[in-house]
Amino acid sequence: MASRHVALLRGINVGRAKRVAMADLRAMVEDLGYREVRTILNSGNVVLTGGREAPDRIAGRIERAMAERLGVPAAVTALSAAAFATVVKENTLAPVASDPSRLLVAFCQDAGRLRQVEALARQDWGGGALAVGHAAAYLWCPAGILASRLTEAVYRALGSPATMRNWSTVRKIHAAL
Repeated sequence: MASRHVALLRGINVGRAKRVAMADLRAMVEDLGYREVRTILNSGNVVLTGGREAPDRIAGRIERAMAERLGVPAAVTALSAAAFATVVKENTLAPVASDPSRLLVAFCQDAGRLRQVEALARQDWGGGALAVGHAAAYLWCPAGILASRLTEAVYRALGSPATMRNWSTVRKIHAAL
């Protein structure tokens, strides 16, 4: 039975480092045996159809292929379509976020790591806010992402395998799934 997944690659096409053409990324993922491969935007969001493979296995296969075939190391987080739908549903900050580009969703392959940011949710972030769900953390950064201490604190707590997407991108991925 086929199932839909999304693979989120960390740090792809941000600045000058880790440049990857989306056509090359799609071709690589198709070469791994996945079907109906689609990239969303130019920042390492890949929607795909595969078999009953676990998300962590999909992430590992894509991560290895990125390094071996494209020469670009990138941490990968993969989620099933159902898990991604849960991420969208659990976002309690969406009603207060007036700008979807300043509402971030933090993902990590090991959702158990999210417990490491729960204490941060109880802190005062000067107008910002943090909520933690089962598969993601949600960061509201009303003064801007670069100006937010919250973004840095969450990355530090989760570690380097974590990746973030803004709410606009999350909605686009959800629609594609």
